[in-house]
This record gives sequence, structure tokens and C-alpha cells, in this order.
Amino acid sequence: MSRLVLAVLVLSGSASFCLASGLPAPLPIAAGVKKDSPDFTAPFASPRRHEVVMTNSVSVKKGLKWNPKFWLGNLDDPAPPPEYRPHDKHRAGKWRWRNPGHNFDFYVIGIADKTFRRAGRYPDRVFSPRNGWNWAVCKYKRARLPFISYHRNSFKFYFGWRERGDFGIELKL
Repeated sequence: MSRLVLAVLVLSGSASFCLASGLPAPLPIAAGVKKDSPDFTAPFASPRRHEVVMTNSVSVKKGLKWNPKFWLGNLDDPAPPPEYRPHDKHRAGKWRWRNPGHNFDFYVIGIADKTFRRAGRYPDRVFSPRNGWNWAVCKYKRARLPFISYHRNSFKFYFGWRERGDFGIELKL
């Protein structure tokens, strides 16, 4: 398990460097894939790169982002929907604590309230549609915010700024 964690950290570091420098990220060769198959990607081969413009309609005042009370809220869904625990008298409090870092991930360290460009292998997705690696970089003014993900069978991993501009980390075994 420690080798897997080390490999993910090394690959995410090299992908971050490559994304920031404009070089193609190294991609692993899947076991059992032949060189002449369409799924073969040689190390350091240039994968398909696409770019999309993400336009977000949410507007957050800059002063509000400095308020720690705002960090613990949920600007997108402040009130629970009717189907969420309809007979629970503490449903509003439980709704607030279900994802207490939403605003922090989306609007304080994230760029979900900005219009930005996202370039990468599958820039409009978190995971590759064909399993394996996906990478992207969010470009906002001079900032370059990296993203890397891997999905195979029931294993899922991602780290970085996702397709909406929000920061996230996930590891599911």
C-alpha cells in the first residue's frame, strides 16, 4: 500500500510539473496492452489535449471569502430539499454539517465563481471515460491549478481542481 501511495505522489508531482511547464505528462503503459492497439500510450507520448472554457454564474464578494463563517457554509444549497430527512427536527443542522467545507473548496481556494479555461486530456470530466489516467490544468489569469485522476475497476483517485474549479481529494479502494 505504501508503494501505491508513493507512486501516486511521484506521478502527481511529475504531472503537476509537466502541466505547469506545458510538457506532456508521462502516462503509464497498461499491463497486457500491445503497442499496436488503440489503448497503447507510450511514456512521454503526447496524449490528446483539449481545452474548454468554464463559465460560472455564481458571484461571491471578495470580502466574504475572508470570513471563516462563510467557509463553513454551502452557498449553492443553503437549505435542505424537501426529501432530505423530512421528519427529522434537526434536518437543517444536519444538512449544514453534511459538507461543511463546500464554500471553502469551491470559492476560497477554488475558482468555481470565476470564468476560466481548463485544458487536458478530458477537461470536462473528473475521470477518463476509458478507465486509467486523466489530467488537466485550470488556467485563471496567471494561476495554473493542476488536476490528476486515476480510475480502474473499483479503485478511484483524484487530487486537484476539478472541472467546475473546486478543489477536491478522493481515494476509494
